[in-house]
Amino acid sequence: MNTPKKPAEIADDVVVMLKYVLTVDGEEVDSADEKDPIAFLQGSGEIIPGLEKALYGMKIGQSKKVTVAPAEGYGDHEPEAMMSVPRSEFPEDIPMEVGIELDVRDEDDEVMSATIVDVTKDEIKLDFNHPLAGKTLHFDITVVDLREATEEELEHGHVHGDDDDEYEDEEEE
Repeated sequence: MNTPKKPAEIADDVVVMLKYVLTVDGEEVDSADEKDPIAFLQGSGEIIPGLEKALYGMKIGQSKKVTVAPAEGYGDHEPEAMMSVPRSEFPEDIPMEVGIELDVRDEDDEVMSATIVDVTKDEIKLDFNHPLAGKTLHFDITVVDLREATEEELEHGHVHGDDDDEYEDEEEE
């Protein structure tokens, strides 16, 4: 069996294994360690644009700190993505508490994520912005490994194989 050539540095269509710590407003909000790094196909848009741009040219074992502005991360916080819904429209088994994250369906039966940001006697205010929208993101990253993408990964635009579980986790973020 042919062993694929290991890429020398991060470029488009290279599978990247990355460990990182993400801090926002001085608090750690996410991380992946060397034993369980995130794996993604560089250049396919699987990760936020600001981080993806900062990775080009990095080599295995190289580390750096990357600051990503909202425009290159999860976007600005959009006031029009807030919505008040009558409390009576919610099932009684859902806890109506600030900070609870929900999946709701729109008129087209599309699932959208929202966070409860205010609760009154009559209404629930939902925020459909990504929880990190409007935030400056601070990454401390290290490239754990690189490999050539398979033909199937290139066709599908994401990592397959042993890294599948990690990809599924990242897809939800």
